[in-house]
Formats: sequence, C-alpha cells, structure tokens
Amino acid sequence: MAEITTDVLVIGTGPAGSATAALLATYGVDVMVVNRYRWLANTPRAHITNQRTMEVLRDLGQDVEAEAYLHATEQDLMGENVFCESLAGEEIGRMKSWGKHPLSRAEHMLSSPSHMNDLPQTFMEPILFTTACKRGAQGRMSTEYLSHVQDADGVTTTLRDRLSGREFEVRSKYLVGADGGNSLVAEHIDAPIEGKMGVGGSMNILFRADLSKYVAHRPSVLYWVMQPGADVGGIGMGLVRMIRPWNEWLIVWGYDINEPAPEVDAAMATNVARQLVGDPELEIELLSANTWTVNDAYATNLQKGRVFIMGDAAHRHPPSNGLGSNTSIQDGFNLAWKLAAVVKGQAGAALLDSYTVERAPVAKQIVTRANQSIGEFGPIFEALGMTGGDDIEKIKASMDARCDAGAAGEAQREALRQSIAFKKYEFDAHGVEMNQRYRSDAVVTDGQAEPAFEADAELHYQPTTWPGARLPHVWVFEHDTGAQVSTLDLCGQGRFTLLTGIGGEAWAEALETVGAELGLDSAGHVIGPRQPYVDHVGDWARAREISDTGCILVRPDQHVAWRSDAIVDDPAGELRRVLSQVLAR
Repeated sequence: MAEITTDVLVIGTGPAGSATAALLATYGVDVMVVNRYRWLANTPRAHITNQRTMEVLRDLGQDVEAEAYLHATEQDLMGENVFCESLAGEEIGRMKSWGKHPLSRAEHMLSSPSHMNDLPQTFMEPILFTTACKRGAQGRMSTEYLSHVQDADGVTTTLRDRLSGREFEVRSKYLVGADGGNSLVAEHIDAPIEGKMGVGGSMNILFRADLSKYVAHRPSVLYWVMQPGADVGGIGMGLVRMIRPWNEWLIVWGYDINEPAPEVDAAMATNVARQLVGDPELEIELLSANTWTVNDAYATNLQKGRVFIMGDAAHRHPPSNGLGSNTSIQDGFNLAWKLAAVVKGQAGAALLDSYTVERAPVAKQIVTRANQSIGEFGPIFEALGMTGGDDIEKIKASMDARCDAGAAGEAQREALRQSIAFKKYEFDAHGVEMNQRYRSDAVVTDGQAEPAFEADAELHYQPTTWPGARLPHVWVFEHDTGAQVSTLDLCGQGRFTLLTGIGGEAWAEALETVGAELGLDSAGHVIGPRQPYVDHVGDWARAREISDTGCILVRPDQHVAWRSDAIVDDPAGELRRVLSQVLAR
C-alpha cells in the first residue's frame, strides 16, 4: 500500500514542474512535487523570460511577478546583440534585440501588462518552488522517480529517498513528468519522439570577472565572438552571455559531437575565456563547467492515460530564441487548470485530452524554430568569408575585405548588415512568443473563421478574441478609483471569466447561474460607462471584435473559450452548451 497519497504528483522542480505545482496549489489541489537533487538549479541555464511567461507569474500574484522583476536584468540592459572578434577586439555589428528597437518596444508595451526580462533559472526556480510550497504543495528533495503503474483510478509511483536509499510508493490521481530532456517518465509511457537527440556538442563555462570596461557602454545579454582559427573545426563562434551585469558570465563553446566530450578544467576554461574576451592576462573565478548536447526532438503525444509530460521532457532543443523555460512554464499554465477542474469534479476526464492537442503543436513549433535559428547564422559567416575551409590567413583577409573601398567591399558590408538584421527571427521574434492559438474540444468556435495574420506571424503578435487565442491585453479603468487594470487581470486565477458591455448584462447574470450549476469559480464583468470597469480610451472596444451586447468567455489560462457577437434569447442556455463542451461534461 502506498505510504503517501495526493491528487497530483509532479516529478521535477524545474520551471515546468515548479510552475505546475504552484498553479495547482493556488487552485486548491493537493499536489506533491519531487526532485532527485538536493536543491534547485545550480547553473543559470535558461534566462530569457518573455511576456507570456511573466503573465503566468502575474496570474500567480502580482507579488510573484514583482519578485521576478526584483532579481531580473531589465529589458533595456538585455539590449543590443553584439557581434565582435572579441570583447576587447573589433566590433563587427550589432542588432537591437528583445524589444529594444523603438518599434518593437511599442509592440511589446501594447501587447502585455508584463515586461520581458533576463531571469536566470537559478532565480526563477526558487520563486516558483517557494510559491508552490507556501501555498500548500508538498516539496521533497533528494527523491528519485523510479517507475509508475497506472490503473483506472490512479497512478502508483515508486520513488527512492536518495539519502536513505529506501524506496516508497505514492498514490496519486495523476502524474506529471517534468523531469527534463532525459525524461524517465516520457520513456516509461513510450512517448513518441520525433527528431534527433545529440546533433551538436556544447560546453558551458560559468565564471566571474569584471568585464564592465568591455561591455557597459553597449549593454547586452549576448556577445557573439567570431574568430578565424577558433578551436572548433578551424572556424568557430563563441558566445559570452551575461548572467549578472557586469561581473558574472557564461561562455558557450562548441565541441565535435563525434568526439568524446572534453574535460573542462580551470586551465582550459581560463584559456577559452581569454580567447573570447580578447585579454591574454584575464583572470577568472571559475564557478562551474559542464558539457551538453544540442537536440532537435519533440513529443507528438504528451500524455498516456493519467500520466503527462511537459517542459524539456516534451520539447528538446537548443537555447536559441530563449524559448525553453518559457514554453515549459506555459505548458504548466495549460495543464494545471484542467487537472484542477477534473480533480474537483467540475470537468470530465476528456478535458485532459486537450492538453496534447493544444501543446504538442507548440512543442513542434519551438523546437523547429530554435534549430532553424542556429542555421540562420550561416549568412553572417558567408558575408564575412568564414566558410569553406580552415585557411586562417585567407579567412582574415576575407573579413578585412569588408573595409575596402569599391563595389566588392560595399556589397560585402551590405550583405553583413542584412544577415545580422535577419537574426531578428531569433532575437526579436515576438510573434513566436505570443501568437499561440489553440484548436481543441476545449475551445468552441461555432464555425467562426480564424483571422489571418496581417504581418509576419513569427515576428509580430496579432491580438484577436477568436476562440483559442490568448485574450488581448488592453488597459481599462476602475470606475471608483480610476486605477488602470489589464483585461488579463480581470481573468485567470483559476476562474472562467466573461467580458461583456452595456446591453450584455444578461450574459454576466447567466454565467453566475450556470457557474453555480456546474460548481465553477467564475466571474462576469461589464465594461462600459458607469460600470465597474470603464473603457475611457476605447482600446477595449477596438480589441474585442464583438458588439457591446456580445460576450467573450475566457478560460482560466486566459485563452478565449468562446465568444458571441451579440446578445441571444437564452444566454444561460448558450453558456451551458459551451461550458459543457469545454469541460467535457
């Protein structure tokens, strides 16, 4: 007999696991989250934190969002990706990244109440894990997942206490595998994985050194170092990544995946750092070093019965585009409310089938995008003449030729400018971050056609209230205080929410009735003159895509479940129909 029982057992305390545990605990679900290690992330790994992820933290509570900002490097210091021969050497070019360009910044500001930032995983994980434990989750370290068996009523999971070596069982209604790129849970459910693991090799060198004289005047998260004669295949590019401005750094350096992984000792780490920084006398404080592989793989099915996978267990890819922890946390936002609804008896188990239907396409998209971004460095190498051999002197001459007068030099400079600018598909891909639209039985379109993207869907976010899309953010105002409130803040927090206008009051009344019938936590808001929330600027009227008397029904994860353009004869009947479908009742 199992020693411990819980509603949901989560394996892994990374961004996916800790976020899921925090959300479930917030929703009042009994949840246990375990980690095979003695504590949380000990290296900064993931760091780019996009607006959608910050919205998840905001949904957990504006105190949680505020704590993240407290530890993060703010958007302006993420800045301008720099391409150089070394940090001390000649700069080759740069591009405004992560919403730094004024046009991109405006799009960011219009899209969300939350701000992009750089928050290393060593800071993100404790925020999420602590939130989970404060709100009732049982957290357990040094606890290793071994196996599970599921039946019609639940899952029995065998764990090992790594301190004592003792094995014990946990009985749960559901099991979530957030146990990383070598997921044992994914292996045990035979999750179908497309793609290939180990397509490239890299090493991380984490160190402290004051490099402010090289970088403070051009703040950035990423400094790309392009050196002829580098150690990797004769031609290489290293990355110097800022962890803390401007004295903690992470170097990413490649190695031949067909050869044994190198031993990265202090001497090698110092040599690589000196080479990329361009200071032969540089002394570093080596904090850690490790090797890792570049992967290009994703699961096409994220669940089997009562067992689910998420995060790196489901999508395995390089850090390009900064999508890893963001997608992982958003996996949790999608699944947690569904698990809560089923555990509480508010929804049928078939609701959980929508997790794979909605998130597997996202897994494929981001794995494809991240690996494609690696290949998109090629035109920069070509523009500099750094391809096609390891003749160092020839490569140096090709790079120097960009300084020449005449047509050839001008053409090379233009090619270099264009190839660097094209990297916006990696470093300013706002649409990749924000444009997810779900298509599943947990969304009711009633045949409404999906709006086409008017601009590049990878670069630009396009707000819409079409069912399946994330609810657009605009600021509305409290009637009594005048305080501005995001439309996203009116929604989420584990509730179904309905937004309507003057003449649509019957929708809000109907939701109260139907919500009570179904045992749902729900809220209705009328937005308009002399109502609790006022659209003074008119932004909501422009964004909502329905009439005053229509309504938008929003899921707990802030995605639109359904909308009606105008009032109908039987609002309660319509909401009962829609919620019954969404909740698989």
